[in-house]
Amino acid sequence: MIDSRTHVRIARPSLDIAAAERFYVDGLGLDVLWRTTGRVSGEHDLVMVGPGGGGWHFELTHDPERPLAPSPTVDDLFVVYLGEPPDEALVARLVEHGGTRVASHNPYWDTYGITVADPDGYRLVLCSRTWG
Repeated sequence: MIDSRTHVRIARPSLDIAAAERFYVDGLGLDVLWRTTGRVSGEHDLVMVGPGGGGWHFELTHDPERPLAPSPTVDDLFVVYLGEPPDEALVARLVEHGGTRVASHNPYWDTYGITVADPDGYRLVLCSRTWG
């Protein structure tokens, strides 16, 4: 049964896992929850990032033998509801760690937050609103 305790995993391809990890860990502040520790032919390299003890995580994958280029659209969003205006120091840290501040396709997100594209082009929205 799916309920509020159900764990969620979001998997995304990355052309450069190290760059994506810097963005999400050093920039956003997530933890490395698990990673592959060596190259195994026929298997993906991956790193899982998320909040320690949280109910979700990102799995960033890369297959060096058959690379899959990320294909994000302007509506592929990862929205973090902060409940307050995004801290400019956090935005600067995300940019310093490989992100690019961008205007949102949907003006709602520019009204209520800041959007930063990760190194693979996926968009992170730091929303000033709360959820629920």
